[in-house]
Amino acid sequence: QGQLVESGGGLVQPGGSLRLSCAASGRIFSINNMGWYRQAPGKQRELVATISKSGSTNYADSVKGRFTISRDNAKNTMYLQMTSLKPEDTAVYYCNAQVRRWGDLRSLEHWGQGTLVTVSS
Repeated sequence: QGQLVESGGGLVQPGGSLRLSCAASGRIFSINNMGWYRQAPGKQRELVATISKSGSTNYADSVKGRFTISRDNAKNTMYLQMTSLKPEDTAVYYCNAQVRRWGDLRSLEHWGQGTLVTVSS
């Protein structure tokens, strides 16, 4: 029931910026940890950043100082502000969240469909 919907990907030049969004839909009771992952061509999926419900954040070393993860609990939405983008940031970016639905005692891991970010001149 429900899903994670990502948006904001696209083509940008090196040094540019993008803001990704991830919105959770459905009858949501609560969302615990959320995070952004990415997968470049020919490489494994890797962690980009995570954020707890209380706002505690964690970043991969490769994006520290350039990316900012945030969330709006009232909107069940998470964001990733990406600045100073580099060609090596090119990847499909995926939203991940631990979601608990109304009427369900389980907290299940959800994944978005992914949004492509291409950094190239």
